[in-house]
Amino acid sequence: MNAIIKGLSSLLQLFFGVVIGISLLAATAGGVGYYFLTKLSAPPAKPVFAEEKANKTTVANPADSATETEKEAQPKKEKLPPGAYQARVTWPQGLSLRDTPSEDANRIGGIAFNKEIIILEESDDQNWQKVRIPDTDEEGWVKGGNVEKI
Repeated sequence: MNAIIKGLSSLLQLFFGVVIGISLLAATAGGVGYYFLTKLSAPPAKPVFAEEKANKTTVANPADSATETEKEAQPKKEKLPPGAYQARVTWPQGLSLRDTPSEDANRIGGIAFNKEIIILEESDDQNWQKVRIPDTDEEGWVKGGNVEKI
């Protein structure tokens, strides 16, 4: 009888050992899977453009701290063509500058988020806007609705 109890005890130890081992492996695999899925589902960091780096180092209101020489050296606001207005890019990823008002058009550059631009005209269907970048005087077309008038 003693041998039967010892045999049954050994069998139960083996059974519970296997169940606990499989449970630990499953929990570890689940934890590792969860870790990698959360890393893959997070959006990538927003790229920082050169214009944004320059804006972070400037004074909040440069007119308040500028000397007379610096005030004279600051660029004057250019006169805008009739119907044109200044705007700021509101699309967080920036905008693609294209040579014609079409998604199939060649990409000729880009405009960073929060960059000031000049809206020259809008396409007939109001889906595209012809813009000029004041710093470079580069002109092109951007998808409409991604800027705010300033």
